[in-house]
Amino acid sequence: MPKIKNILIFIAIAAVFVLIYIYFIKPKPQDTLISSNPNASATGASSAGTITSEENSKIAQDFLSLLLNVKKIRLNDAIFVDSAFTSLHDSSITLVQDGNEGRINPFAPIGSDAVTILPPTCTALQVLNTITNTCVTRAICTSSQFLNTTTNTCVARQTCTLPQVLNPSTNTCVNPPSN
Repeated sequence: MPKIKNILIFIAIAAVFVLIYIYFIKPKPQDTLISSNPNASATGASSAGTITSEENSKIAQDFLSLLLNVKKIRLNDAIFVDSAFTSLHDSSITLVQDGNEGRINPFAPIGSDAVTILPPTCTALQVLNTITNTCVTRAICTSSQFLNTTTNTCVARQTCTLPQVLNPSTNTCVNPPSN
């Protein structure tokens, strides 16, 4: 019985060595498309894994005919003037981050982070309300009014008498600077 056990162990070890050789040590066969033997086409003999010049020319002809068929493809550009295409509109969504996505240093101990509150980023149609730190819709003013960006309200334009001019940022009449 010990003799059979020794034979089975020897066969298992030999099988492991054969598998290691096949998967890790044995060089992989290289696939060649063109024969490296110049006499292969003359003798008509081709070794396994190589292609003769006759087979190579047939492959080249097939590729050329396929390439010429692709050249004949024509696209109909009538779709671009169709009313269905011209009525399409861009409905992409712009994602705006809240500003509180995570910790400044995720590896710092909990509670040691310095909290920095950043003002939100407003879109073009909104202004930042500095009192509440929120984005609000911008007021639309008439031509006789202007927008006070601090309060987001429409204010009547001040009428100035000459030689004073209107300062648009403060909506007050000021004397022009002398040169």
